[in-house]
Amino acid sequence: MIRLVKTLSFIAAIVVLASCAASVAPGVGSWNVNISTPVGEQSGVWTFSGDGTGVMGSDQGDQNIEGVMLDGNSISFDVDIDAGGQSLSLSFSGMVDGDSLDGEFASDFGAFAVSGTRQ
Repeated sequence: MIRLVKTLSFIAAIVVLASCAASVAPGVGSWNVNISTPVGEQSGVWTFSGDGTGVMGSDQGDQNIEGVMLDGNSISFDVDIDAGGQSLSLSFSGMVDGDSLDGEFASDFGAFAVSGTRQ
């Protein structure tokens, strides 16, 4: 009887862990990204958490982001960045396919293509 209870407890723990792993959004994690901008290619590392926050890292420093929407394979967020002393509002919309991220930033100056790979 004790062996049966231990076995059932072990199976229950495995099921709970598997369901937790399956519920993580595909976009959660760190991504090496390239952004095509009017001033040339920019690269960086983006990190998304499951709680709707993230960090856009680049040579110019880190930019915290909030309001990250992870819905199935789609990722979207809005961010205001300092572009040489001028504030620039950007809206990102993209899709995750396995270890690839593709999307674009929409801005007042047009769209900037974004591509990335999972770290």
